[in-house]
Amino acid sequence: MRVTTAPFLSALAGVSAAVLLPALPAATWASTATLSLFSGVAALVMMAMAALLGSRWRWLEDLFGGLDRVYEVHKWLGVWALVLASVHLVFKAGTPAWDVAAILPLPPYWTRLVRQLSYVALVVIVLLALNRKIPYGQWRWWHKLSGPLFVVVVLHWLSFRSPIALASPAGVWLVLCAGLGLAGAAYKLLLYPFLSGHAEYRLVRVEAGVDSVRLELVPVGRVIPFEPGQFAFLRFLHPGLREPHPFTIASGGDQPVKFVVRALGDYTERLVAGVEPGMRAEVYAPFGRFNRPPHGGFEVWVGGGVGLSPFIAWLQDPSRQDLAKVTVFNFQTPGRGFPGVAEIAADARRRGADWVDVADGPRSAVFEDRFAWLVAQVGAENVSVSFCGPAGLLAIVRAAMARQGIPESRLHHEKFEFR
Repeated sequence: MRVTTAPFLSALAGVSAAVLLPALPAATWASTATLSLFSGVAALVMMAMAALLGSRWRWLEDLFGGLDRVYEVHKWLGVWALVLASVHLVFKAGTPAWDVAAILPLPPYWTRLVRQLSYVALVVIVLLALNRKIPYGQWRWWHKLSGPLFVVVVLHWLSFRSPIALASPAGVWLVLCAGLGLAGAAYKLLLYPFLSGHAEYRLVRVEAGVDSVRLELVPVGRVIPFEPGQFAFLRFLHPGLREPHPFTIASGGDQPVKFVVRALGDYTERLVAGVEPGMRAEVYAPFGRFNRPPHGGFEVWVGGGVGLSPFIAWLQDPSRQDLAKVTVFNFQTPGRGFPGVAEIAADARRRGADWVDVADGPRSAVFEDRFAWLVAQVGAENVSVSFCGPAGLLAIVRAAMARQGIPESRLHHEKFEFR
């Protein structure tokens, strides 16, 4: 069972309230002062958890069901931290009925400055995270400030005069969360390049298509193990291409490692136009939990655009050659198919898979009719659907499943927008 966004955020807020209220006189629980203090505590806790989730530690992937879902929770933690911090700023977190003291007393000027900077820091972090118009290269460097800015927020808590004693349940809760957040931020900013799983690879083949390329890399030394369907952060050691970006691994074995890249942004446009054989790259992997369903039953794989990549890996998986019960729907714009896909499709058909090219848009009758026919033949209870592609196509697939009586639990997908 994986942790999801709403229960996790609710649990953080609930624990924060449960440990805070006993530290306050019951007569003040319904006051704006208590609302402000609770909002500040919950905001700090959520910022700390966002910093922790940004570490890319493997156990967090296991807990949340993949790095894509870790980053989804990470985003909403930042959003709600900003909302709660705004409430904390608007209302005064104090009343004469409280016995207050600062854990780390600072001069009044510095106390006010840290308080103001902590809110500005949170605003900057969240706006940077949500603004998709900022080029990734610029956003990445600005986002590195989130760790030092979180230290400012922790200093605000320690210097703020409040009824929370360090040894109280609320104080222990804040120390625990702040410690985890600072550890995650320190690991990601300082230790990640040295301790994370990565290795150097050499680009040996570039197959160009229309605004896309298929890349083939071999290890220079160490081999990165992975499972088909997982993804890697690829960082070329070449000027202009040094930004690490996530790409699904489109190969079924550890050697060579293949990627399919389409020019969809500033970085991928430079990559498609400028990548050449012989270049060196660092591959950080493996990430993701997009694994093929276990043996048994009929499988429908739906890939939209670059979302076909994990299914290319599944088709080439040497440990799973059971393709007779697989139907692959390849949603591609005419004339923009990926290089090498025709050969992959032909090979899949030879080995028993039913490959269906869909070139007339998400609401294609080809998809609707073929999907309905398959379900009628084998029964809704025997079909599982694996999806990778844009959110709009996912909604159409969900609707088709509902019409055919296939429950949501039979759908397996990742958060494609993260890629």
